[in-house]
Amino acid sequence: MRFGKERKLFCEISPTTYAISEKKESLIKYIKDLMSDEKVARDKSRKKLRNVVAEKHSGLIKRGKDIDPVLQENKAINIGLACKKLNGLVIHPGEVFSFWQSIGSTSKRRGYRDGRVLINGQLYPGVGGGLCNLANTLHNLVLLSPLDVTEFHEHSDALAPDHGERVPFSAGTSVSYYYNDYRFKNNTDMDVQLIFWVADEQLHAELRSERQFPFTYSISEEDHHFEREGDEYYRISKIYKNTFSRETGELVKKELVLDNHSKVLFDHSEIPKELIRE
Repeated sequence: MRFGKERKLFCEISPTTYAISEKKESLIKYIKDLMSDEKVARDKSRKKLRNVVAEKHSGLIKRGKDIDPVLQENKAINIGLACKKLNGLVIHPGEVFSFWQSIGSTSKRRGYRDGRVLINGQLYPGVGGGLCNLANTLHNLVLLSPLDVTEFHEHSDALAPDHGERVPFSAGTSVSYYYNDYRFKNNTDMDVQLIFWVADEQLHAELRSERQFPFTYSISEEDHHFEREGDEYYRISKIYKNTFSRETGELVKKELVLDNHSKVLFDHSEIPKELIRE
């Protein structure tokens, strides 16, 4: 039998101890990568592959109650810097894409600024903050393709209120240099390419290939609502990847990609009342 509060893990004590733990795990992962025989994508090309597999466009600046405008502006700058590292990257058959091996460290020396970072379920300012938005956009592209996700870490899919129609998986992909990576493998028989750019407070992204794949893909969400648990609210839903035959349009596979249970990190008064379920 245990008495009193459960003892916190070292990484949970403070942002400082979290950073120390992060450094340790990053070193371990870096050593494993050095010993791995996986081939990581490195080649870039200014010439775009001809076929657009999927494209995404999203706003970079969120505005609203309790949202720091400076951190939002900095996030946009950070994403712009990282986009330059991803733009034009070609992933050949058999190669693995690594978010952090493509972008590198996000230091002040490289021009990165303080944006929002998520640590143990809380938002803090941190250098390079906001790149989870970029990783999430990338993940959405990959889900709309036959590429195989090999490393994915999730965080809350309820960082800010939905403005307009709900977009499934509008957030929720976690990256943290170097150990929380986002990776996928090109197990197809053709090259694929990433195209990323920033313009007019918008993030633009494309996944391209040499030719069309035999299937098309979509993301759908079911049973989306919010529930109260103690003093907190959570976004609840199930998000699926749907695979269709390009020739017949028939649904050939429906795969659960996220059993969503995300702590709401925005003001609870902004949760749509009609979506709250007791």
